[in-house]
Amino acid sequence: MQSGSILLLCTLLLPLCSFAKFDFNANCLNAYENIFALKLNSARQLIAMEKKRNPNNGVTLLLDNYVDYFYLLTNDSKQEFDRLEENKKVRLDALEDEDNNSPYYLYAQAEINLQWALIRGRYGEYFTAAREIKKANGQLQENNKKFPGFLLNSKGLGLISAFLGNLPDGVLKSTLSTFGIKGNVQEGIAKLEKLVENLPQSKYEPFYEEVVFYYSFVLNDIAHSPSAYVKTMRYSATISNNSLLKSYLQAGVCSKSGHNDEAIAILASRPSGSAYQTFPYLDYLSASAKLNRLDYAGAAQDFNRFLQQSKGVGYIKDTNLRLGWIELLKGENKAYNGYMSKVKSTGYNYQEKDRQALNEANDTPPNKLLLKARLLFDGGYFNKAAEAIFINNGKEFSSGRDITEYYYRAGRILDETGRDDEALSKFQNAINQGKDLRYYYAANSALQAGKIYERKKNFTKAKLFYNTAIQMKNHDYEGSIETQAKAGLLRISR
Repeated sequence: MQSGSILLLCTLLLPLCSFAKFDFNANCLNAYENIFALKLNSARQLIAMEKKRNPNNGVTLLLDNYVDYFYLLTNDSKQEFDRLEENKKVRLDALEDEDNNSPYYLYAQAEINLQWALIRGRYGEYFTAAREIKKANGQLQENNKKFPGFLLNSKGLGLISAFLGNLPDGVLKSTLSTFGIKGNVQEGIAKLEKLVENLPQSKYEPFYEEVVFYYSFVLNDIAHSPSAYVKTMRYSATISNNSLLKSYLQAGVCSKSGHNDEAIAILASRPSGSAYQTFPYLDYLSASAKLNRLDYAGAAQDFNRFLQQSKGVGYIKDTNLRLGWIELLKGENKAYNGYMSKVKSTGYNYQEKDRQALNEANDTPPNKLLLKARLLFDGGYFNKAAEAIFINNGKEFSSGRDITEYYYRAGRILDETGRDDEALSKFQNAINQGKDLRYYYAANSALQAGKIYERKKNFTKAKLFYNTAIQMKNHDYEGSIETQAKAGLLRISR
């Protein structure tokens, strides 16, 4: 958005900008826009300018927190999190002295609590995160009663409802239950979708990109919605191509929905330069997409760039696992073993992918045919995945792990290519073969079978398979699979 457009918007937004100590003026809107383009240094300069001009403007406290939030989101550094965490209390204390007759008074406090909770959850600080979510939820509920026409309340309330409605069993969920807070994924999605539809025609249009960011996150990472790709690409289309956050949103949903070549193209053309915040995860995302199409050289280059640039705690083990896969598929067994040693000795266990990488590094090497099929399937190359896995119709697999994985991967491919009955047969074989193993193939087969029967409106069998998935314990990805199965049961119970 050009500066003239921002001035015009602020003129149109007089009710939005007129509160005595919460002045979302042109300069603040410009800073906000730079934050969501991930031009954080420019945003910091604009915020500093605003503090000099209007030292009592409470909006700067919220903008400062946005900067910290996206800085921590992009660099993933626990050390930086620990350094910046004290800013939260300072800002909340300062906000208490602001205009409590403004809708931004409680809204800003809720946003700060919620942003720190979302970052904190990355590092396993669940009890504190739960208290912050409880606080944010209460502040937004109160604000919604005081200012029912303040549309931005729906953003946080929708996000909280979706997030809490899809939590796996664990410390965070049990703590929030103790606090009496529960969520509902579909209600949260409905709130965010209504908001993203209505904002462009409202005086809150400048906040559209932020709502799309959270809406996409909920669809893609929380609800695992089949419509995540279509809706994210549609709603993000009007965001400027100069926004690095747009590249992140679109590439992320493309990589998780089988639009692998599109993800690679988006990341290759993403905006770059010193104006933008360093974002190593995008190299990891690009590398993973290239590996999915078996571009070993391109993937290795991007994975190594990620390891060189990352100062964070996430995806280090997973990256070394994938570099090991490349060597294994090239026939370099010694190099593969070297990377497995790195998986065990470097990185952290905060991310589920990193915990799974450690499990795989401690196991025997994967079967190469199954590994190729896995990668090609993840990239959406279903016909190539079928060619890789159906060469010998599963006859060469001898171990219980490999036989179960064969049935599971065959079922996934058949499911995606519209051969439901054959897929269900393979999934049942995987359940029978692997229900007592620690691998996720049997449990996820039950989950996928439940989804097929749900699509077919056979809710009796869908319920049976969702419950089968839930009843399997002590396997990889247990929390994620169980959460999705419970969400399926909730959908078909209505």
